[in-house]
Amino acid sequence: MRVFARTPLDIHEVIVPQGQIYLIPDRCKGCEVCIHFCPQQVLSISDQRNAKGYRIPMVENEQLDSCVDCGFCTLICPEFAIFTLPLEDDVLG
Repeated sequence: MRVFARTPLDIHEVIVPQGQIYLIPDRCKGCEVCIHFCPQQVLSISDQRNAKGYRIPMVENEQLDSCVDCGFCTLICPEFAIFTLPLEDDVLG
């Protein structure tokens, strides 16, 4: 959990949503917009390439639980190549 200068009084009662990131590699054009605008900094560029030769984003192993299913990567991707879905089990913050 992140440490903030100001912590809400009910921080232990708040349910922090978690999401799973899905990528459609053949749609990705490697623009890295999703990487730069992810508020949780979950994504990074990988060495893996898609069929068009573009390097695609990936989720680092230590960041697997960091996605909060905000959907911002889905909204900002110009190629509709990435989306998130909520996980079934939410974790307490």
